[in-house]
Amino acid sequence: MSGVTHSTSPTADVVLPCLDEAAALPWVLARVPAGWRAIVVDNGSRDGSADLARSLGATVVHEPRLGFGAACHAGLAAAEAELVCFCDCDASLDPGLLPGLAAAVAAGDADLALGRRRPQGRGAWPVHARLGNAALARMVRRRTGLRLHDLGPLRVARREALLGLGLTDRRSGYPLEMVVRAADAGWRVTETDVPYLPRTGRSKVTGTWRGTWRAVRDMRGVLRAPAAPREVTAA
Repeated sequence: MSGVTHSTSPTADVVLPCLDEAAALPWVLARVPAGWRAIVVDNGSRDGSADLARSLGATVVHEPRLGFGAACHAGLAAAEAELVCFCDCDASLDPGLLPGLAAAVAAGDADLALGRRRPQGRGAWPVHARLGNAALARMVRRRTGLRLHDLGPLRVARREALLGLGLTDRRSGYPLEMVVRAADAGWRVTETDVPYLPRTGRSKVTGTWRGTWRAVRDMRGVLRAPAAPREVTAA
């Protein structure tokens, strides 16, 4: 893969929360940078995702508690590399883009590097999902002062620092809680444009208006929580 530094040891661990993503897994895992470890967190799949991921060389972790946050946090707990990346497992985002985000964190230019989704082609990002994301971004700006446009799932940070944030949400609010607590801790949060492709299969959260707005409603609880004291640093 062009632009990827090959290494005999993992440069970063890539957490891939997975629920019935067998159709997307070959594409996703083929794009994990060489020398990096893919951690597929199976969250109750019934389509053989776990066995397929294992056959393709991924480390598979089983998380019985349903919820996007539960899967993400199980992957974080299983990670061993200094840098931990997160990426959706539905082929909407290319893990091959992660080295650019990781470089910013490794160089000390960011403590949490986020990918700002830029839809590519029709069907990449339904209108209702885009509106819900925009609403959340506005809430985050009011709550934290961070000038973010997206709360996308492609992200990189240091493992120990992430664990130090004490994240507690185990549902759809997990990515938002990560950003809010990072801001409260004084982290430098950056945003880089990344292409966003039509996902493989139906979204479990944003596939419907109802699912999208339920997620927005749930995330409001994260934003209403009092700011944490600034005693956690990413260094």
